[in-house]
Order: sequence, then structure tokens, then C-alpha cells
Amino acid sequence: MDDIQVNELVKHPEISMVTEHSDTSDVNANAGSTKAQQSSHCPPKGLLASVITKVAMALVLFGAVWSITEKECLPGGNLFGIVVLFITAVCGGKLMALIQCRSLPPCPPLLGMLLAGVLLHNVPVVSEAVYIDFRWSASLRNTALAVILTRAGLGLDGAALRKLKAVCVRVAVGPCTVEACTVAVVSHFLMSLPWIWGFLLGFVLSAVSPAVVVPSMLLLQKEGFGVEKGIPTLLMAAGSFDDILAITGFTACLGMAFATGATWYNVLKCILEVIAGLIAGAIMGFFLRFFPSEDQGQLVMRRSFLLLGLSVLAVFGSRIAGFSGAGGLCTLVMAFLAGLSWRESKVPVAAVVGRFWDVFQPLLFGLIGAEITISTLDLNTVALGLAALSTGLVVRVLFTFTMVLFAGFTFKEKVFIALAWLPKATVQAAIGSTALDMARAQGDAVLEKFGMDILTVTVLAILTTAPIGALSISLGGPRLLQSKLTLFWMVSMKTLLCIFLYENIKDLE
Repeated sequence: MDDIQVNELVKHPEISMVTEHSDTSDVNANAGSTKAQQSSHCPPKGLLASVITKVAMALVLFGAVWSITEKECLPGGNLFGIVVLFITAVCGGKLMALIQCRSLPPCPPLLGMLLAGVLLHNVPVVSEAVYIDFRWSASLRNTALAVILTRAGLGLDGAALRKLKAVCVRVAVGPCTVEACTVAVVSHFLMSLPWIWGFLLGFVLSAVSPAVVVPSMLLLQKEGFGVEKGIPTLLMAAGSFDDILAITGFTACLGMAFATGATWYNVLKCILEVIAGLIAGAIMGFFLRFFPSEDQGQLVMRRSFLLLGLSVLAVFGSRIAGFSGAGGLCTLVMAFLAGLSWRESKVPVAAVVGRFWDVFQPLLFGLIGAEITISTLDLNTVALGLAALSTGLVVRVLFTFTMVLFAGFTFKEKVFIALAWLPKATVQAAIGSTALDMARAQGDAVLEKFGMDILTVTVLAILTTAPIGALSISLGGPRLLQSKLTLFWMVSMKTLLCIFLYENIKDLE
């Protein structure tokens, strides 16, 4: 402020008072307007704005898709049915995971997904609105199968494969093969299935569920149960090879089941499918080793895109080419070789594939459940299917126990290993309906009957063995396996006892 303004204020002090009053009024007015803006809810912010934005995005997406597909997005359309099934299956899985007693582990979420599909298909009014054409359903299930096989191939550890112990080979190969053969024989005589269809059912049921076994083993490993002898690691490694053996046997039998011509030709075609799957998988895996190159940007996304794209192409393309049994084996070999060459870099790719599985898992189990029509179920088929399933499980448990007799485990540990080989879910859901889909594509009513029998027993296996297996692992682990703390106290007590005896003997001398 200059001298002239100071002199004016001295001569006329009322000017200063007016100025101060006006400044105060402006500040109060600004504060009042700010409070008014803060107190008003327009435009909304925070949670309300987020909800409005998401609803608007959903409506815009629905409107855009409806303008393209029209009736498919409305009740009775395929897209509407898929979305409703997906949401219902996710909610069913969440609700099933919440069902938990204090002394019992939570139920596997996949049971809720499966039951959600059964519920949607068997409620009269809902089943008319939630409709999915069998061709759409088969395509989604086969895509889920490609994702599962990709995860299985990436999950194989090359170093563990080279250093695999004999007991792991016995646990992986023996019970799977014996159960498949047992179920094939029992289903042939009880359910009147042809031999090749009996082996199809046997290999479907002979795979253990990684969705149940792996999380349970990781939890036991975290708590220190069985870690000293490597039991959780043994079961997780053997489970991967068990699944691969079951899927390979299933794909081989699948090609023979739908082959036409002489027996020698069908056997030769089965062998050719296996060889073709191995060669095609090796070529694709070799390609993924170098492309995309490591100097490219967004390497993880490009590798994930090529890996999943080639997996889906192998599964669907093999059926178009008439070699339906080669697609699954090709995907396994390709994913394994790609992961082997990527080494530690395969971890983020496996995470991306896992995200895809999070989307396709509810769809897979929901679609499998939606194939079951309760009103048309044959009680005789259900009873005989349960008999075949139970016989196979008993033989599997006993044979698994014999496979680890001379492996250095205690009696309780052998019992636990045998019981841990019970649960069935993921692989069964992936391949259980494959034979039915191919029979429907051919329009053969007899083959459709066989395929529906296999699917029915598959659903029964998931509903019964998944919760029983999860309970057996969760409850049997702490009771049948030794923890690190228990071993520490045992060693400490033995050491103290030896010291005490040594001192007493020394005093006596």
C-alpha cells in the first residue's frame, strides 16, 4: 500500500471499516456457497456415483449387445441363459463356501455351482427362460476343457519330473489304471455299457480333482503336517500325472468309441491320434519357445494369448479333422513344453490362465448341472452307477494303500494317502459330457443313451466324492500326519531321555 492510500485511510477511517466489512461479507458468502455445494448431493460422488456408473455401463452393454443379437439377449435366448447361469453359479459357489461348521472345513464351492445348474434346469418356469442350446453348451465346455488342460500342462514341473521318485510314479499310475479297469468291468456287467464305453467311464472317474486336493494339501503344508516326509508335495505332484494319464486314456478311448470300420483300423487310428497329438503339441510348444521373443513388449499377454488360442484351436480343430482324441494330448504337451522353456517366466502366464479359469469354472459346473433332468432320471441307472462308482473307489483306496507299503510311511500316513485320493470334480466336469456332445452331434440315440449314463455317474461322483474327499483330507490330516512341532518334541524328549539314562549309568559306575 503506497503513501497516498495510507493518508486517505487516516483522513477517512470509515473507508477502512467499509472495506473490511465488504471483505468479511465476501468470505462469508464464499464459505456459505461451499457448504451448500458440500451439503447438496448433486452431482453425486463416492459410492453412489460408482453404483450409478456401473449400472449405466451394464445397461449400455446390454443395449449394445441387444441391438446386435436381438432375441439372444432376451429370456429364452442363449446369451441371456449363459449370463443368468454364470451369475447363479457364482452365487451358488459363494453360498456353498459359507456353509461351515466349527470343527469341519468349508464345502467346496464347485458343489454350489453344480447344484445351481441343476436348479435352473429343473424349475419349470425358470428352465423355459434360461435356455442354452446344446451346441453353445458344448462349445463352452470344450473351451473350459482347453483352459484346464493348459493349466495342467503349465503346472507340471520339469525338474520334479526328472527327479520323480518311484513312489510318486506308483501313486500316480497304479490307482488310476486299476480304478479305470475296475469301473469298466463293473459298468459293463451292471450297466450294460459296451467295453469301450465302460473304459470311457472308467477313465472319467479315475482322475483326482486338483481343485479339492491342491488347496487342502497347501493348507496342511502351511500348518506343518506331513512336511517332514513330503506327503503334501508327493500328492500334489502325483495328482498332476494322475490327471494327465486319465485324460490321455479317455481321449484314446473316445476316438475308438466313435470310430467306424474294422477293429484293427480303430486301434490303428487310436495310436495315430496319440502320435499326432504328441507331434502337434511338440511343434506348437517349440514355436512358443521362440515366439513372441523376449524383447517384445507386453510379453506376458502375448504369450498368454497364443497359448490359450492354440489350446482352443487344438481342441476344436482336432474334432473337425476327425482326430478328436489328439486335441487334449496336443494341448498338454504344448503347455508343458512352453512352460519348460519359459522357466520362471511361466508364473505370470499361469496367473493369466488362472484368471480365465475363474471365469470358466462357474460356467463349466453350471452347464454340467444343467444337463441333468431330475424327472427323466432312471433310478436303476443311478443305483447301478453308484455301485460302479463305489466299487471303483474301494479298489482305488486299497490299491493306493498297497502302492505305499514299502515307501517308509507309517500306517496312519498310508491311510491318509489312500483317503486323499478320493475327491473327483474338475476333470470329471471337463470331460464327463464330451462323449454325450459327440453323440448328439451324430444324432445316434443309442450313443446318446450311453453318453447320458456316463454324465449321470459323473455328476454323482462329483456330488459324493468332492465333499467326502475334502472332509477326509481336512479331518484326517491333523490326526494321521505328524506335524513339525510334534516331531520336535519327540526328538527333544528322546534326547533328554538319553541324557538322563547316560547320567544315571555314569553315576552307578
